[in-house]
Amino acid sequence: MTTRAGFVALIGEPNAGKSTLTNRMVGAKVSIVTHKVQTTRARIRGVALEGETQIVFVDTPGLFQPRRRLDRAMVAAAWGGAADADITVLLVEAHRGITDGVKRILEGLAEMPKGRRIALAINKIDRVEAPQLLDLTEQLNAAYDFEKTFMISAEKGHGVQDMKKWLAGEMPESPWLYPEDQIADLPLRMIAAEMTREKLTLRLHQELPYQLTVETEAWEERKDGSARIDQIVYVARDGHKGIVLGNKGETIKAVGKAAREELEEFLGRRVHLFIQVKVRQNWLEEKERYSEMGLDFKDGN
Repeated sequence: MTTRAGFVALIGEPNAGKSTLTNRMVGAKVSIVTHKVQTTRARIRGVALEGETQIVFVDTPGLFQPRRRLDRAMVAAAWGGAADADITVLLVEAHRGITDGVKRILEGLAEMPKGRRIALAINKIDRVEAPQLLDLTEQLNAAYDFEKTFMISAEKGHGVQDMKKWLAGEMPESPWLYPEDQIADLPLRMIAAEMTREKLTLRLHQELPYQLTVETEAWEERKDGSARIDQIVYVARDGHKGIVLGNKGETIKAVGKAAREELEEFLGRRVHLFIQVKVRQNWLEEKERYSEMGLDFKDGN
């Protein structure tokens, strides 16, 4: 049997459903999913199988107007993911249509080198009526010559299998790039940090999720088969530390419990999770923090 393997980059505005689609394609949770925008920071690769084909989905940060160094590094990572992929899929939210952000992405696609393969996925189709959907499809295909258009609901799974089958057939002939049982190419330390950051993002509101980062400082394999994981939550201000800790430490305790339970399910064994909260006023300007997030510090210039 001929095997195929290749990379598919998912691009779109923040909250377009890229992480949800990555997780749906892989069949397991490898990417943060929250209702808050800009939660995916690095390019997260989820590995999916379809017949004899291995598809590596690159869940990129949402494309938006960058204001800070971190924003610029995230946007650079997203466009970098698109440039490196065999096929790039633009996700557009059906109910939001062609926003200013989508227009900017279309302009960016037009500037990409000739020969790039770009498909369109209109997501969240359950939120609109059929005539509106058809109208949006026509407008988007008039704005850019997409190779293929899919109408999907990443959350509910509608249309996703058809899209996966098409992508599998378009991947180049190649040996598989990852072992059969591997679902992500992030180190476990980063997956663990991302799980904790997701729980913090879900509990905290307003701007704070973007002012913090989580790093796995130590990972100890114990003789009884369990793992001890030590993590640090870095925040930019003293006031933020109080918010993350919560009254009598309630917030960080609840976050730790939720993250530990998800990690245990993911790893299939017991986990002892210890989380510290530290103030580092300039973490957003520290090269080491970007390396931990899988971003290039220079891209933030």
